Amino acid sequence: MITHIDITGIHYDVDDLTKKYVMKKIGRLDRFTPRHARKTLKAEVVLKQVDRKGGNKYECDINLILPGKRLNAKDTTLNMLAAVDIVEQKLKMQLKKYHDEHVQHNGKHNLVGKMKRRMSINADPVVE
Repeated sequence: MITHIDITGIHYDVDDLTKKYVMKKIGRLDRFTPRHARKTLKAEVVLKQVDRKGGNKYECDINLILPGKRLNAKDTTLNMLAAVDIVEQKLKMQLKKYHDEHVQHNGKHNLVGKMKRRMSINADPVVE
């Protein structure tokens, strides 16, 4: 669970329900980060109400601060909770890419080594 989450409202009063929902959704994003980055992970959430001719729209802007990288996602919809859901999905995809870049994968090399060992063990001696 991300422990450092700063929630700010601009022209929007952040009530307890919205704050709890944002903490629940954004707090679970640490599952997609590498283990070395979990301790220093911080989230800055800005919730904004935008007045437009068609009615009020709500904007959610989230910055995740990781070691060596800053991820940002933003969305505007008619419902604040829907905006949080959409931004969460965007950040999930960005975190998966970050994880793939910063974690070494040795899968193919280990697989080839296992196959070679099995072939040498199962090889029958040639009798002439």
